[in-house]
Amino acid sequence: MRDGYVACMKGVILGLAPSATIVDACHEIERHRILHGAFVLRQLVDWYPPTTVHVVVVDPGVGTARRIVAARAKGQLVVAPDNGLLSLLQHDHLLEEVHTVLNPAMALPEVSSTFHGRDIMAPTAARLASGTRLSDVGPATDHVEVLRLAHPERQSDGVVHGAIIHRDAFGNLITNVTAADIAHLRRTGADARVLLGDQDVGPLRHTYSDVAPGEPLALIGSDHRLEIAVNTGSAADRFNPPDDARVVVR
Repeated sequence: MRDGYVACMKGVILGLAPSATIVDACHEIERHRILHGAFVLRQLVDWYPPTTVHVVVVDPGVGTARRIVAARAKGQLVVAPDNGLLSLLQHDHLLEEVHTVLNPAMALPEVSSTFHGRDIMAPTAARLASGTRLSDVGPATDHVEVLRLAHPERQSDGVVHGAIIHRDAFGNLITNVTAADIAHLRRTGADARVLLGDQDVGPLRHTYSDVAPGEPLALIGSDHRLEIAVNTGSAADRFNPPDDARVVVR
């Protein structure tokens, strides 16, 4: 938001697709943190119409042999480096079709080695938004790079082990445990309890104000994932968990 990079990409898109509506989804992905970008992409695709073309540029490997792909997910199109940004779409079986962007006609006449967002991804997205077929960007592929992510584990006694995968701007700690993963615990009628490491966060709550201001809680958030929060505070600041912190629901 302080340099001209975003504006350059918008200029490219508007030059090729003048009637395009550009929506700024997020410009505060942590630098080079692919999982953060993958999480935000997965979070928003459920809420956009089928005509949407998403351009996702979290690209620490720009200029290397890493591929650029264009994919269809939930009827929408995504243009991104093939570096794990599609991991959560792949995990949830949302990828319907994937093509490698190799057609030079998709890119600008001159392609820099450090700004493929401007020179390849933005023009590819603009052409797709203007009616170019997905198959025209390059050959289909049945492989995408995926991040090595922890998956929730259900033990024989029903206890579920998970992990934190995202810390949002409010300091909420969002986990890889979904409502479906712990439905069996909630059906028993007992209060399922949540632990972060060796700290007891308490039973599952309905909303943030179920506890007093400054108190921690666990609940199922708007993305149907288990999250740990602090009412009007920051769970990230309060608990400061390590990246490999485990979450247990029992």
